[in-house]
Amino acid sequence: MAGAGAGAAAGAGAAPGGGRPLIITEDPVLLDDLLRLCAAAGAEPHVHHAVPEQRDAGGVSGASNGSAGGVGWDSAPLVLIGDDAARRVRGAPRRTGVFLVGRDLDDPLVWQRAVEIGAEEVLRLPDAESLLVDRIADVVEGAGRPALAVGVIGGAGGAGASTLACALAVRAARAGERTILIDGDPLGGGMDVLLGGESAEGLRWPDFAASRGRVGAGALEESLPELHALRVLSWDRGDRVVVPPAAMRSVVAAARRRGGVVVVDLPRRVDEAVAEVLAQLDLVLMVVPGELRSVAAAGRVAAGVRMAARDVRVVVRGRCPGGLDPEAVAGLLGAPLAGEVPVEVGLPGRVAEGEPPGAQGRGALARFCDGFWQRALGPSQGVPA
Repeated sequence: MAGAGAGAAAGAGAAPGGGRPLIITEDPVLLDDLLRLCAAAGAEPHVHHAVPEQRDAGGVSGASNGSAGGVGWDSAPLVLIGDDAARRVRGAPRRTGVFLVGRDLDDPLVWQRAVEIGAEEVLRLPDAESLLVDRIADVVEGAGRPALAVGVIGGAGGAGASTLACALAVRAARAGERTILIDGDPLGGGMDVLLGGESAEGLRWPDFAASRGRVGAGALEESLPELHALRVLSWDRGDRVVVPPAAMRSVVAAARRRGGVVVVDLPRRVDEAVAEVLAQLDLVLMVVPGELRSVAAAGRVAAGVRMAARDVRVVVRGRCPGGLDPEAVAGLLGAPLAGEVPVEVGLPGRVAEGEPPGAQGRGALARFCDGFWQRALGPSQGVPA
């Protein structure tokens, strides 16, 4: 049968352990469905008809902690049990990550069988296919603590938000963090240009415009241009300036699942797509020059950002002659002060020569960014108030 043959191929000759889920079923139709969903999530599963046994050093079958195929009941990161196999695993040790999968939506005893085997959840196909792909993909991608996601937005035109976003990403990457810089402003100059890599090979936003479901985190990272030890998702030089909200949501979620740091350069206009991004950010830094006209403009921007963002803080850019001090700027905007970034002499010239913002470790911009990450990337990876 096609399902049984596919199952044998999936479990044979593969590297043991790792992020490979365990499938237990003899139902060929269900097995074909589960293999298809595993393929969609980028997983190569082990397939068994019952709880796999292990052989200890003396060659005696024993507890099912491993198997000749390199995976067992205890060691598999995820176990998918077909409804047909529930009785055969009833005596297995209790563990997390067990799901009972079936196709009969009207079976009144399915919940009883789930309790008997200690399943976390009953997943009924085809309705739960999307959820199951997510579960499998989390295992494949080593789902752990998500990336700390920080957005940067200008409170007024020319505030220097893109410069700060770029510098934050550069300093995070130089500190050894896995870093993705996302250009969320289609009308900006392009973050790849700011990094000196507009001709670098890799995908840009228009390549993801058709994304609707889950985007693989590993595939996303590998597809993006790598510049200055970080990955950057920018815009191409084409005419497309709109990415659907669903695509924005999927791509940012994938970037976060990879862990490390995600920095997003945000446009000042909050539309539906930008709101999708804001909802996934841990913190938004609003860059505001310390003068009254800029503060008035920033107040309008802040009102839109607060509708979707959970935490908005002010970064005051430079000191204007006769202008407001940083505490006064933050007070007028009703937001906590994240700090002050002095104007860095000579930065525009260095950027024009191909040196990205933040590359000068002794510069004021780099010092601000280093201090920010030291506070933000503590043991709990929280952002202190």
